[in-house]
Amino acid sequence: MDFPRLYRQLKMLLGIGRVTGMNDDGVIQILQYRTPLDVRGGTPRMAEFGFSSAPPIGSDVVVLSLGGDRSSQVIIGTNHKASRHTGLQAGESVVYNETAQFIKLTATGIEVEANGQPVTVSNATLVTINATDSVVMNTPKLQVNGDVIATGNITDNSGSNSATVKQLRDAYDSHTHIVKGVETGGGSVTSQAPGATV
Repeated sequence: MDFPRLYRQLKMLLGIGRVTGMNDDGVIQILQYRTPLDVRGGTPRMAEFGFSSAPPIGSDVVVLSLGGDRSSQVIIGTNHKASRHTGLQAGESVVYNETAQFIKLTATGIEVEANGQPVTVSNATLVTINATDSVVMNTPKLQVNGDVIATGNITDNSGSNSATVKQLRDAYDSHTHIVKGVETGGGSVTSQAPGATV
């Protein structure tokens, strides 16, 4: 066995570098990276199915040379130190990007941080939220471009008002007015309830 040759191959099996360019248009992502010795382009990056990311320029990479052959390389790991999401507890996971937006799965719930950017859900036939307690929206305005259908009661100005829209509607539909000046003297009669209900 050629031990010196085997030793050289083992030494060349793994390497590290820093991303200097990227192409994400094809069936596999292609990175260009540099090492203290050279710059290499056209290196494929393998990633897990169902998840894709574009490493920022300057990201660190781990490069595998198949069989110790530096002409046959693949990138198997990346890390961008400046934007890495830190502080995870055991068992937690996070998906994040360079602009500090993230989705974090914790033992106590799921956190979504948009960092001042819009969040869009597109082309859904139905969006269902199943909450056992309540859904809270802290926003100055809620806009709905379509019909609003509620099977329960609606209360507005809840901080100072306890009456629901149904209670207000029932009160309006059954209310009457005093009609004055229709009898001799100072008498009055009570009108009928409104003909058109709310």
